[in-house]
Amino acid sequence: MAAGAHVGAGAQVGTGAVIFEGVRIGPGASVGVGAVVHPGTEVGEGCVVEDQVVLGKRPRLRAGSSAAVVQGGPLVLAAEVTVCCGAVVYAGSRIGAGTIIGDQAQVREGVTIGARSVVGRGSAVEFGVRIGERVLIQTDVYVTAGSVVEDDVFLGPGVITTNDDAMGRHPAGQPLVGAVFRRACRVGGGVVLVPGVVIGPEAFVAAGAVVTRDVGEREVVMGVPARAVRRVSDADLIERWR
Repeated sequence: MAAGAHVGAGAQVGTGAVIFEGVRIGPGASVGVGAVVHPGTEVGEGCVVEDQVVLGKRPRLRAGSSAAVVQGGPLVLAAEVTVCCGAVVYAGSRIGAGTIIGDQAQVREGVTIGARSVVGRGSAVEFGVRIGERVLIQTDVYVTAGSVVEDDVFLGPGVITTNDDAMGRHPAGQPLVGAVFRRACRVGGGVVLVPGVVIGPEAFVAAGAVVTRDVGEREVVMGVPARAVRRVSDADLIERWR
């Protein structure tokens, strides 16, 4: 542990963990065996950082990468965050209170995640993504750069978002545009979303759909390509399920 690191009262640091200069570990937090906490990272009170986690990693970018526009700064974990075994959370991100980052998940730089959300096992959240509160992201989901995920959204296992129609052959400096998931929408397992689509509030996208256009508020869509089939009933709205 570096001399300039601060460990709060009752915090525990496991065997072989590496704690760099300027790290702050809050009271009652725990850092597991073999974890690496990079300089300046803030670990809030009561956080659980499991074995082999990497916190505050700095990105290595190719020349001209669009990720270079994301500002740095330290990684900040609010109180009671859990980061599970083998996950990597980059510098410059902020993780809200009570959120869980699953085993082997990756959260890139410049990401914000609200309170009480879940990023499932093996999922990847790319740079600069904004995720709200109480969001449930299941196993092996890919949230591409430029995406926005509002409060109470559900993304089923294996959902894939994309942000580059030209697949790498776009003009230099052209922004990448991910998907936008509006409040309390639900997206089933294995759904693929093309760049720039907007899923409206309380919309429902059935498993396996390919979404090529915007989905309206409370629309239920399914198929390849996804087409509207009905509307979400009042009984299924989020207010009935809190």
